[in-house]
Amino acid sequence: MSFQQGLSGLNGAAKSLDVIGNNIANASTVGFKGSTTQFADVYARSLNGAGGNTAGIGVSVAAIAQQFTQGNIETSNNPLDIAINGAGFFRTEASGVAQYSRNGQFSLDKNGYLVNAQGANLTGYGVGTTNQILAGAPSPLQINTNDLKPVATTKVDTSINLDSRAATPTNYPFNANDPTTYNKQTPVNVYDTLGNAHVMSMYYVKTDAGTWDVYVGSDGTEMTGANASAAVQQDADSVAARSAWSAATKASPADATAVASALSDYASKASAAVVAAATKAGASSATIDAIKAAAASAGSTAGYTPDQVDADIAAAVNVPAVPVGTLKFDSNGALSAALMSPQTLPLTVNFPIYPATGSKETLPIKLNFTGSTQYGADTSEKKTTQDGYTAGHLQRFSAGADGIILGQYSNGQSKPLGQIVLANFTNPNGLEPLGNNAWAETSSSGTPTVGTPNSGSLGVLQSSATESSNVDLTAELVNMITAQRVYQANAQTIKTQDSVLQTLVNLR
Repeated sequence: MSFQQGLSGLNGAAKSLDVIGNNIANASTVGFKGSTTQFADVYARSLNGAGGNTAGIGVSVAAIAQQFTQGNIETSNNPLDIAINGAGFFRTEASGVAQYSRNGQFSLDKNGYLVNAQGANLTGYGVGTTNQILAGAPSPLQINTNDLKPVATTKVDTSINLDSRAATPTNYPFNANDPTTYNKQTPVNVYDTLGNAHVMSMYYVKTDAGTWDVYVGSDGTEMTGANASAAVQQDADSVAARSAWSAATKASPADATAVASALSDYASKASAAVVAAATKAGASSATIDAIKAAAASAGSTAGYTPDQVDADIAAAVNVPAVPVGTLKFDSNGALSAALMSPQTLPLTVNFPIYPATGSKETLPIKLNFTGSTQYGADTSEKKTTQDGYTAGHLQRFSAGADGIILGQYSNGQSKPLGQIVLANFTNPNGLEPLGNNAWAETSSSGTPTVGTPNSGSLGVLQSSATESSNVDLTAELVNMITAQRVYQANAQTIKTQDSVLQTLVNLR
């Protein structure tokens, strides 16, 4: 026995206590991975071999190995707390250098970037102009907090069951204000180019066995064969007259006579356009006279605007409504034909309401009745969807299991804002600890495999949650007692060796 064995044992036990103490100190550190001390025995070798009966000369610390086992997942109230359940590391960048961490406590900095407590940027994939994820080289994730722009409705898909037992309406022709002229009305909200909501109503009128006409109304105004708003908007003379009136009102100084003359000219041009449309739709001579009279009166009213002229003209249009399509069903109740005429409906959404909102007044909306049926059951709407929406503010966002950060807006819409990526290594134990819950790639760890969560060997993400330290505090306390006993035992071997040497010195 020599002092060397005892000294190496003391050093090894002290190193073990250091590791245990570090584990206990980080028992509450989010994403921390505990370590274990690995020992190796030491033998002295001669040039011609040590032989089989050589005593060892002590112990050495072979490695301090981190244990990358899964920590418990604990929920939190912060949607930017993200836990990894499974393999992988968050990829972050600090001063352009890649780092890897299991600590998913993130926040937004003043520029909208996702950062951790040390200011390192979380990286991932951005989004394109059409909200598609742009996979490529990971880059710092920045949350776009801009408002969601409104989208005008372009199509309405509806599925309805029409009662085959229903009788044809008692009164004819169709009148949106007379419920006895139609069998069923179903409303749906649609949106103009500025995101203003309007109610589009579809009216179903049974005309024969298995045959239904479909009429459409907007904001309580039924669609007729003469669309006053569309007629005015599509008439070049009316558009030019409106521009002339606008220029006259902006002149400095304003000339009341010129403004009045411009308004009268606009009323004349608009009247001619609407009369042409009404005549084509088969309007009576009384209706034509009423349109002309309304235009003349509105055009000479002081303080009126072209919008108010349009409103008075539209109120005078009295043309029977025309169906936008006919639904035909076979003997099994299935939709056999949807004869849309026209296929795309030019819906007027804000006429004759004034003042004008500034949006495009006529929206081309395509109707689709796929899935509609005619069974012997009460008429009921099964599903109606449309593709428009109003403007929205970003209210909240969270990361899904696949790493996609989904933003939710005040208008009920949602869209991806980016996607978090994870990295994994062939040998995680080869990573170099940097402190601050981060590791760096080394030659021993191998190059990182970067991918989206829940793909390949990578784990899944859980938002509003953190991964706690994987340190078992009870086990560490027991290990500490064991290491303490080992330290005491090695100290005892030194004491014994000292006693032996003292005995030799005292020999006479």
